This record gives sequence, C-alpha cells and structure tokens, in this order.
Amino acid sequence: MENFIDQIKSLSRRVQKMKDNIHTEEATKTSVIMPFFQLLGYDIFNPEEFVPEFVADVGIKKGEKVDYAILQNNKPVILIEAKSIQEELSKHDSQLFRYFGTTVAKFAILTNGIIYRFYTDLDEQNKMDATPFFEFNLFDVKDHQLVELNKFQKDQFNVESINSAAAELKYTNMIKSFLKKQWDVPSDEFVSFILSDVYPGKKTKQVIEKFNGIVKKSLKEFVNDLLNDKLQSALAKTNDEPVAAHVEVASASEIATDQPEVITTPEEIEGYITIKVLLKDVIAPERIQYRDNLSYFNILIDNSIRKWVCRLHLNSANWSATFNDEASTTVKISSISDLIDHKEKIIEVAKKFE
Repeated sequence: MENFIDQIKSLSRRVQKMKDNIHTEEATKTSVIMPFFQLLGYDIFNPEEFVPEFVADVGIKKGEKVDYAILQNNKPVILIEAKSIQEELSKHDSQLFRYFGTTVAKFAILTNGIIYRFYTDLDEQNKMDATPFFEFNLFDVKDHQLVELNKFQKDQFNVESINSAAAELKYTNMIKSFLKKQWDVPSDEFVSFILSDVYPGKKTKQVIEKFNGIVKKSLKEFVNDLLNDKLQSALAKTNDEPVAAHVEVASASEIATDQPEVITTPEEIEGYITIKVLLKDVIAPERIQYRDNLSYFNILIDNSIRKWVCRLHLNSANWSATFNDEASTTVKISSISDLIDHKEKIIEVAKKFE
C-alpha cells in the first residue's frame, strides 16, 4: 500500500508539471490516463486485459466504442470514457451512460486525467447512476481516498466487495458535500433545522435571516474548537522538546549585551502544529520544522530558510501571517485557528518544496 501511495503521488507531481503542455484527448490518454491504470496494476498493452476502443453497440447503432474497457474472464468489468485534460467534466456523460447499459460491466469511470469519477448501478440495476459513488482528484490526493482507490488495483479488485461499500461511500460523499455547502452558505432549511432545538419562537423569514450568520459562525467555532482540542493535546506532547534547537542564531554584528531574548510562545508552537496538521497530506510531518527570531516565527520545510512556508507575526497586538508566494501575501489573524481559513494557500506554497 505504501508503495502504491508513493507512486500515485509521484504521478500527481509529474502531471501537474506537464499539464499545460497536454492539449488533446489522445495526449491525455497516453501521458496521464494509461499510466494511471498501469499504476493500478493493469497491463495496458495486453488487449486481453485492457482494451482500447472497446465496441459497445447501442440499440440500432453499431460500432459504438468506449475509450477503454478492463476485462476479467474475457468480459468487461470496468468501462472508461476519457476526455482531454483541458476539458471540464460534465456532471453526467451521456455516452458512458449508453455504453453501461449495453454491457455486463459493473463499473464505469469518467476522467479527464485529473478527476476520476466512478459510477455503478445502485439506484436501478443495469442503469448507470447519475451520481458517482466515488471521485478521485489526482491533484488533491487524500489518504482516505487512496484507501478506496486501492480497491480498484488489479490484485485487490473484487466486484462484490466494492459494490457492498459503494452505497455507503456514495452517501457519505453526498453528506459531506451537503455539509460543505451549509458551511459556506447555510440554507434557510438548514438554519430552521438548527433553530428547532435552540430557538423557541416562530421561525419567520426575518428570524432565519437574522440567525443565518450566527449559525455560520457557530459552525466555524465548533470545528475550530475540535481542532484546538487536538492541537492542545499535541502541544502538551511537545513540551519536552528543546525549543532552543530551532532558534535562529544572530550574526556577530547583531549581538549586543542588551539584546532581547528570543522566547518561543505557546501560541507560536500552536501555529506550528496547526500548519503541520494542515500539510499532513502534502508534506511528511518530520520534514516540517520551525525557527524563532525576534521579528517573526518561521515555519520551514527540511529546516531550510530557503524553504519557508509561513511567517507568523505574533509579537504585537495585531497578529498576521505571511506566506511564501510571489507576492509575499500577508493576512491578519485574530487567533491561531484562523490559519485554517488559509489552508489552500499554505498547501500551494508547500507544494513548491515537495
């Protein structure tokens, strides 16, 4: 499994570097999609196992072809429809829908080389669902998704096993998607549901509008509190670590007898741990260190000052964080948990030093 994870992440880095030079569907197939399925253990050059231009006749239409089919015992088990890496995937692909109904395949995959959408027939037998039960993003690799993707490796593949887990996976993803929408913009129905247990009065439109912002703020604080509990637990475990090992040493010209001492605060350590947690799927935790100095608290990769990700300025009343992008973007923060709001920027910067 570890080797598989490393190979997928390596492919991810490679494709991200060359994606702007891939302009056609054929180039996408040969440089991205075929290598992806090769990592899953399939012999992409064996037509008894991995068939390009698989014929899937539809009604009176003869000679209809799906881009690839993976065979078991000379029968298709997975159909694959490929699009160009430059093309956005539509919510539902009519071609793949038609092909699915004319073969004995139990799974179908729609992909542009970056997004892989996995379909089956949970809603109606032998009819492909409109919603994928699993979606994998090669540019946003998450550990829990790799566990699911691993089930599609040739030596792990089992139709019954995947089918039995597909329904739970599908609805788990739909629930997570729903919760994300409510996190960003709570709907009136969601706010009304929350108020049913906390507000005794009538839930008029004005009341719901009034509470919309409160519900959104409450959700954010609830999640932040959960994360902070974990961070405080991790912080307690770091109390025995020597802080001085990470402090930058001043040059001889900067040394003065009355120079203030560099003191690493609990808030700075909390910031370090927060960013370490945010980067856990991108950078190995042991590669992330910190160095403290009088002006700012530096969070680094590989203990290299050239690979700084973020600088925390927590020594004044107005806290801020600076990110190592082209503009050296600086944002104000009122608490360490505000760093969570900038997760995408932190990951974007860290990926430069993978």
